Amino acid sequence: MSEILLLNKPFQVLSQFTDNEGRATLAEFVTEKNVYAAGRLDYDSEGLLLLTSDGALQRRIADPKFKLEKTYWVQVEGIITDEALQQLRRGVELKDGPTKPAKAERLTAPNVWERQPPIRQRANQPTSWLELKIREGRNRQVRRMTAAVGFPTLRLIRYAIGSWTLEGLAPGQYRRDEIHLPVSAAKPSRTRNPGSRSSNPGKNRSQNPRSRRP
Repeated sequence: MSEILLLNKPFQVLSQFTDNEGRATLAEFVTEKNVYAAGRLDYDSEGLLLLTSDGALQRRIADPKFKLEKTYWVQVEGIITDEALQQLRRGVELKDGPTKPAKAERLTAPNVWERQPPIRQRANQPTSWLELKIREGRNRQVRRMTAAVGFPTLRLIRYAIGSWTLEGLAPGQYRRDEIHLPVSAAKPSRTRNPGSRSSNPGKNRSQNPRSRRP
């Protein structure tokens, strides 16, 4: 039976265990041996990252053909408009081609941890949040999508991958979960309801990152 780790990756941490430039890596937060990220999350993005020691499972989770939906909470510059949301839902044109239709909704500012350092916000320029769900994984795709509709991303948190979520995880904290279907199954694996058992209890917990829809 395969096991997976759910990590809340902090801001400005690489999705790998080593770096020749001295940047923060997963090694500062994950004490498990011989686990690797299944997919990636940008250095300047935060949130859910899955890790496993099972190479086949790692490839399966990261493979776009299995189409695991990824949920992002996005803080953008300006008040997101209905027109921009509709554009995201239809798909937007990027330099590497049009995106597939996304699920896009306004989001009341979620109850999440303070980012360090905080976002750079222009004076007298409001910000807003949206929830964006996609099944693609292009380089910096979410940031490019919001910029393409006129609302640059200021903060990006990945809240969920498939049925796995950040719920109950402070930045830098992780927990274990188990996969109950064989990696050769045609459909994405279903998981138990994520438990609260932490693999690094020494780290402080923060409030649960729950969203409050308008």
